[in-house]
This record gives sequence, structure tokens and C-alpha cells, in this order.
Amino acid sequence: MFWKHIASALLKNRLIIFICVLALSAFMGYEASKVKITFNGGKVLPVTDSAFIRYAEFKKTFGQDASSMVIGIKSPNIFDKDVFNDWYQIGEQLKKVKGIKAVISAANIYNLQKDTLQHKFVLKPLVTGPLQTTAAVDSVKEQLTSMPFYKGLIVSNDGQSTLMAITFDDKIINTPFRVPIIKKINQLGQAFEKKHNITVHYSGLPLIRTVVGDLVAHEFLLFLSLSVIITALILLLFFRSVFPVIFPVLIVILGVIFSLGVLQMMHYEMTLLTGIIPPLIVVIGIPNCVFILNKYFHEYGISHNKMAALEVAVERAGITTFIANVTTAIGFGVLCFTNSELLTQFGLIASIGIMGTFALSLILVPIIFSFLPAPKASQTGIKDSKLMDGLLATLDKLVHTRRKTIYLTTAILVVIAIVGMVRININGYVVDDLPQSNNTLHDLKFFESNFNGVLPLEVSIDTKRKNGVMNLATIRKVEKLEKLISSYPEFSRSVSLIQVLKFSTQAFYGGNPEYYRLPDGLEQNFILNYAGNSGKGTSGLLKTYLDSTHRVTRVTFEMVDAGSKKMNTVLAELQPRIDSIFNPKKYHVELTGSSIIFIKGTNYLLKNLYESLAWAIVLIAGVMWILFRGIKMIAISLVPNIIPLVITAGIMGFFGIPLKPSTILIFSIAMGISSDQTIYFITRYRHELRYSKKGISKIVSDTIRETGVSMIFIATVLFFGFGIFAISKFGGTVALGVLLSITLLVAMISNLTLLPAFLLSLEGGVDRDKIKGPDIDEA
Repeated sequence: MFWKHIASALLKNRLIIFICVLALSAFMGYEASKVKITFNGGKVLPVTDSAFIRYAEFKKTFGQDASSMVIGIKSPNIFDKDVFNDWYQIGEQLKKVKGIKAVISAANIYNLQKDTLQHKFVLKPLVTGPLQTTAAVDSVKEQLTSMPFYKGLIVSNDGQSTLMAITFDDKIINTPFRVPIIKKINQLGQAFEKKHNITVHYSGLPLIRTVVGDLVAHEFLLFLSLSVIITALILLLFFRSVFPVIFPVLIVILGVIFSLGVLQMMHYEMTLLTGIIPPLIVVIGIPNCVFILNKYFHEYGISHNKMAALEVAVERAGITTFIANVTTAIGFGVLCFTNSELLTQFGLIASIGIMGTFALSLILVPIIFSFLPAPKASQTGIKDSKLMDGLLATLDKLVHTRRKTIYLTTAILVVIAIVGMVRININGYVVDDLPQSNNTLHDLKFFESNFNGVLPLEVSIDTKRKNGVMNLATIRKVEKLEKLISSYPEFSRSVSLIQVLKFSTQAFYGGNPEYYRLPDGLEQNFILNYAGNSGKGTSGLLKTYLDSTHRVTRVTFEMVDAGSKKMNTVLAELQPRIDSIFNPKKYHVELTGSSIIFIKGTNYLLKNLYESLAWAIVLIAGVMWILFRGIKMIAISLVPNIIPLVITAGIMGFFGIPLKPSTILIFSIAMGISSDQTIYFITRYRHELRYSKKGISKIVSDTIRETGVSMIFIATVLFFGFGIFAISKFGGTVALGVLLSITLLVAMISNLTLLPAFLLSLEGGVDRDKIKGPDIDEA
């Protein structure tokens, strides 16, 4: 009765409702126009996670860690006069760009000198202008070589490569204002490259995140366009008429606008994940329109009364499509249980968008088609196709005569899939989703091979007492820690208070490189006094590496993008060795920084994969209980949808597709979507079981023929709709699209073979008089 009232109210007040929807759509369109692409890494770890909290504390004390971009060159001519001077000019021009805080390179470098009058150290540029002679360049090279502080940081150990580190202002690093700065850096680099025929490489998290943002913006429009085109073509093939193509497409586009409007109203930004929501809405939303139209055309073919047919279509198709959309929304919504901001935003917006698009379909399809001409005879007979009829007849025969073969084949596939599952590799990279041909990925490899990477690793050392860092014994421990971490090939040499003190000792003794060491004995007081005085200025030597109470210090490394699997092993090996240097009872040593947060975020997501999938199964089982009641029916409805997930996991194992943040989404999403087909099938079967006198065998046959067309059509839309992600430039998006397409195709086959086989196997145990649950019909 509820859906009958809804149908009646919609058609009686159709003009007012239509105007209200258009007004709301205009408002949501305005909100959607303000959506921005994120310029910082998504927060994968929950803000309540201890690692995230300590990382936030670190940034509060020492500032943003991932604020530098690097450009580098490799050439035997880096100290040729013209090359050197042009490299110097790039640095000088960048220093003048608003938003750049500092630039350091072999040509824009500082030496530490002792000011005996002021009892402090001063930083003086090694180069103050373009050098006029080759001898002057050689002199700079010699001085640079005599400063171990820069060894392996600015010039590679073999002397063939050099880099320029460009530090962004913290206020603009995560805003769109960094984009023109990066473009300026690229322009200067390209001019240098063209002039000297030396390849310039670019890297650093600010650049990587900008490249990802540009690709997200490009793919957002590309996939939205492709999803609309593909679904329109499939609709045209199915209905062979213009109106059933144009208006469903317009309705799902409105659904996209509503989704983006909600994204903006919740103050979210577009990420790599939320960027794929619009095409998802198109692909998932189209079947709603199809089911309602299918029912409308069918009913009109019986009654030849347009308004009555529309009312019945809303009444009959409404409940089924509502429940189907609920299960789909559950598949996305369970991602909110991960407490990861990145996945919560994706799951929440996707689930709201799915239900919003359902509502738009239910409201607008009957209203729009009430103003259009009545369906033609060809549209009312869309189910009559010789090819489709033959396919469904084959499936029906298979289910009735080859049940044991179906069970045996399924069992064999599951066993093979389980073998593949145990081979799944769990791994994630910071630049994992960038294509192998991307220059950013190629350039990252350059810095990894010449400078041990550019991804930041920070070590925070808390002595748990004021001035605890300035204790000589503590300083020696920090030095030992640095040597330990630098001994691993995944990490660069360190930049820290220790290196500053060593540089200070060298400066105290007139720049003699033999004195690049920690101060000893009486030297300590003099040198720390000089360094402390230097710290009073804006270019202070110590404040970058010490908190205000001298209780906490930082040690900065760069690291290669070795993958979460390798780094988990390295970090697990490091921890006890660090504890042997710093007693955990007296000190707190934390490995942190953007790279560590990424690794721990990957670990967190994988740990929560099972939980989110379990929630999806439990919630969908709850929906099935409301619909069908009885443990047997719940099991029958769940098994055909769990088996495709197992097969997909097996495929991932055999084909070397790792579990990572982008691919772990597949399982809960596929569970939610594939359950729709089960609902379509069982609701029709149950309706016939309750109201007809047919035998179960006949009911199963009729159900296959009645629901099979819609199930195959929807599977086709989903297969090609998700398949468009295969052309993505992001590896994770490709895997997500391909694996979802395969999973949903297997789920359709499972629901048209295994599910009816189960129902036939229960033929002798069904008591029609005890059938419970709401009375719903298949669309």
C-alpha cells in the first residue's frame, strides 16, 4: 500500500514535484560547480590513530615535512662555467617567486663561518653572482667538496649528479597556489634542458600530488563522458527508441550533480577515489530507470492505459529497486566503518549518491514519461528476442539437468581460487598508481638511484626532559642512530642537529674538513654557545632541529619508494635496534613523516578489509532476513555472491595483482552490487511461490526467463561501465575497474545457475504456507 500511495501522489502532483526537483537540481548544480581537487595526500589513517596523532604533533613542532620539490641533473659538465651559472640563475629566480621559502643547490649553497666578534656562526653564500672564470667555478667545487655536510645531499657521491631542493611555504603547499609555482619550475628546467642538452628530472611529494591531481581532473571528465556514451548505447540497443535513452541518461547526470553537490556541502575535496564516483553513479543508476521503464512498457502492453501503467510500474518496481539500491549502498557505506577519512568520504558520498539517484529515477521517470507519447508496440515487447530467449532456455535446461555439474564446477573453481588467494601479495607504493610510462615515476627512479630517494622520513627523539637533547651522551646516541638508519640502502644520509654540530665544529676550526665531527670536551661549551647565539636570528641553526625546550630533536632522511611490504620488514628490523640505543623507558623515538604515514595507512586499510567486508555481508544478510526470513534462504542468497569474491581474490593471486588501498575496495563494493541480482531473482521466485499453484521446477524456469533479461542487461551495463576504468592512467583504478567487471559478470552467471540450482535442491523442503516477509514483486 505504501508504494501505491507513493505512485499515486507522484502522478497527481507531478508538475509541482517536477518544478521542485528542477529547483533543487539548480541549487545542487551551483554547489557542484565549487568542487575542488585536493592538493594534499588523503588522510588514510584515522585522526584518532596514535601514529597520526604523533605525526600531527611533529608537524606542529617542526612544520610540514613534505614541503620540498627537487630538480636534478646528471652530467660530467655540471661544473662547467656556463652550466653552473645557468643552474645558479634558476635558483636565484626561484628565490624571488612568492610561495618559495628556500632554494639550495650546488650553485646556491651556504658555508658556515665563525664570527669571533659576535661569538656566533653565520651562513654566507658560497656564490653571490654569476662566476666569470672557470677557475672561480673550480674554486667553488673545491670548497663544496671540503664541506662533508653536503656530501651525498646536493652532489651525488660519484660527483656526476646534482639536485636543487626547493622548499615551499607551508601556507601554500596544500593549496592550488602551488600549481603555478611548479609550472614556473618546469619552465625554467625546460629552458635549461634545451640550452645545454642535459635532461632535467623533477620529483618530490608536492609535484607527485600535483600530477595526481591533474590526472584526477582529466579522468573525471573522461570517465563521466565514456560512462554516459556506453550506457546510452546499451539503452539504445535494449529499447530501440530515443526517449528511453535520452531521459534516463539525463536523470543519472542529475544524480552525478547531486553527488558532487553533496561532496561540496560536506566540505570534501575531490580525491583519486571520490573522482570515480560520477561514472559509478551513471553505471549503477541506469538500471533503476531500466527497471521502471521495463515494468511500465510491460504493464502498458497489458492495459494500454499510460497513467495506470506508470502507477503500477512505480508500485511494483519501486520496492525492488529500493532494496537493490540499499544493498548497493551498503557495499559502499561499510567503508565508513574503516574510520579512514579517505575511504569514509568515498563510501559516504557514493552511498548517498546511489540512494539519491534512485530517488530521482523513481520520481522523474514516471513524471517525464507521463508527458510523453504512449509506448509503441516494439517497446512493449522488448523481452522478446530470439537470441535472449535461446540463451535463457539454455540456462534453464542446464539448471534442471546439470545441477551436479554446476556444483562440481563451482567447487573446483573455488578450490583453484583459494590456491590463488594464498599467493596474493600485500603491497602498496606511494606512486603505485602512476603509469610506468609517466615521467614522474621515471624521475623518481633517477633520484632513488643517485640520492637514495626523495620521500621524507623523519625520526623524532623525545628525551622526556627539558634540555635533554643538549646532553653529550644523548648527542652521541643520536649520532649512533643516524649511522644505523643510513646503513640501510633504502635511506639517504641524515640531516640533523648532529650534522649541524659537526659543521659548526668544522667552522669553529676555520673550515678544516678534518674537524667535521662532534665537539669534544671543552669545545662543546664554546661551540654550543656559538650555535646558540646563531639560533637567535631568523636563520638560526638549531631551531630547525630542536623544539623550544630542547627536549625533542628531529633527524631527517630521504627514502626510496620500496613498497609497504619491504618497508614493514625494514621498520620491524629497525625498531629493536633503535631500542637498544635509546632505552624506551627513558626516551621515545618515533619514525614518522609522510612516507611512514602512507605505509601505516596501507597496513591499516588491509587490516580493516576483512572488517568492512564482514559488515557488508552481515548488513546484506539482514536485508535478506527482512525479505525472505529463514536461515536457508539467507544462505542461498549469500553464497552465490561470496563465491565470485573468492574467484576474484584467486585471480589477483595468480596474476600478481597486489592488495593495496585501491584494490581492497573491490570486495565490499562487488558484494553490494551483485546482491541486487539475487534480490531480483528471489523476489520473483518467492512471489510466484506465494500466489501461484505451479510446481517449484516450473517457478524456477519462469523466474529465469522473467528476470534473466533484466539481470543480463544490468550485468552488461555494469561490465562495460566498470570496464571503462581499464583505460585509466592509474594502475589502481585499472585494477578496480577490471576486477569489478569480472566479479560482477561471474556474479551474474552464479545467480543464473548456482542460485536456481540451490532453489531446485530445496524443492521437497518448501512449505508455501510458511513463507514470510513483505510482498514485493520483480520489475
